[in-house]
Amino acid sequence: MRKPIVAANWKLNKGPSETEDFIKNFITKLPDLPKGCEIVLAAPYVSLVKASELLAQSTVRVSAQNMSEHENGAYTGEISALMLKEIFVNYVILGHSERRAIYGESDETINAKILKAHGTELKPIFCIGETLEEREGGNLEKVLSQQITLGLKDVTEKEMLETVIAYEPVWAIGTGVVATPTQAQDTHEFVRSVLTDLYGIAVAEKIRIQYGGSVKPENAAELLGQKDIDGALVGGASLEPASFADIIRNGVVE
Repeated sequence: MRKPIVAANWKLNKGPSETEDFIKNFITKLPDLPKGCEIVLAAPYVSLVKASELLAQSTVRVSAQNMSEHENGAYTGEISALMLKEIFVNYVILGHSERRAIYGESDETINAKILKAHGTELKPIFCIGETLEEREGGNLEKVLSQQITLGLKDVTEKEMLETVIAYEPVWAIGTGVVATPTQAQDTHEFVRSVLTDLYGIAVAEKIRIQYGGSVKPENAAELLGQKDIDGALVGGASLEPASFADIIRNGVVE
């Protein structure tokens, strides 16, 4: 059985004081949430220390939203994997569609970051996804295959077991439009088939694949109930403790 993983991606929201308010509220809800779920909070860089301190005695894990492929040097404004490890970060989101589209990150750059994360024992949440134009043009499988194959180049079987895949259709992120459960399941099944080709069925069956894209408490049960969907990467609906807790409560069956 793959352990479900539900992660909050706060994006450019919540400084340290708001992070403290959120976590103090959210921690009170943990006793009532499913125990068989891994919960992750991805805060902005400036809030990671506060999050790590407040969550140190809990089961909730801390994630960064990005990192550099470089260890150190003349890279103004960048944050390295070693810096994240020093402040007890567990996960890092890599390859998010906003990093690809807005900041021009290529599959090769994302691959370098994934390799660096594994080299530092950070667990990547590796995002993939197609645009509406690519889906309607019949290129979904081609796009996802390329993102997976190039993004995971030289990643070992052992490292893959410490990697989470997050399938996020670009057309459903922050739009309120959600892939139907059937669409989401079919795509997750395809993603797992690509992983099977790369790593074999024994490894592919153990890799967790999240769904992301306008996940809410109201649709969590139907989406996360699909065979190949192992959790969610949640954006806007994760900004309120009650909403995020409800997604976990509704979507994860113990």
